[in-house]
Amino acid sequence: MRFVLLLLPLIHALDNGVGLTPAMGYNTWDDFRCGGINASNLYKVADAMVKNDLPSYGYKYLSLDDCWAKSRDPKTGVIQPDPKAFPDGMKKVVDYVHSKGLLFGIYTDRGQQTCVGRPGSAGHETLDAQTYAAWGVDCT
Repeated sequence: MRFVLLLLPLIHALDNGVGLTPAMGYNTWDDFRCGGINASNLYKVADAMVKNDLPSYGYKYLSLDDCWAKSRDPKTGVIQPDPKAFPDGMKKVVDYVHSKGLLFGIYTDRGQQTCVGRPGSAGHETLDAQTYAAWGVDCT
């Protein structure tokens, strides 16, 4: 205990409000697992979050879990969403979520594949970060 008290003056933190509460929101895995992951259902979730006033209670994230990615572009290596589930691409989905005043999170995996065998980020970390940023993703 005495050691902790000696370190206390060395602790430095920004007074910017970050980390005062956990990032709260909705995660698609809770309802869909790998069934029903598509743009239409994400729009419905975003609408329901706003309709039920969840952001005012701190629930600001709509987080897309596994099962959204289908492949990587063979020439560029860019991760590709499932074209049947997201025919207009991920940017349109992210923009819709943002238009509702929500933040958007997306799942990736540090391995070659996700838990269900979709493309992971191993070897593509920088490219994936750039892709998610271009889509407007707020959290991975």
